[in-house]
Amino acid sequence: MEDSSLSSAIDVDKGFAIAFVVLLILFLMVMVYRCVKLVKNPYEASSTTTDPSLS
Repeated sequence: MEDSSLSSAIDVDKGFAIAFVVLLILFLMVMVYRCVKLVKNPYEASSTTTDPSLS
């Protein structure tokens, strides 16, 4: 028979897996946002990386 306190405890491996998936989804959302921003206006999005003396 299983102890009720043991079954109600959070599994550490499952917690790490869920945290990894959540962080991965957040990272992908940020990358999608940046890519959409770059596609919509490539000159404004890349203006911070270009040399101002060329313009």
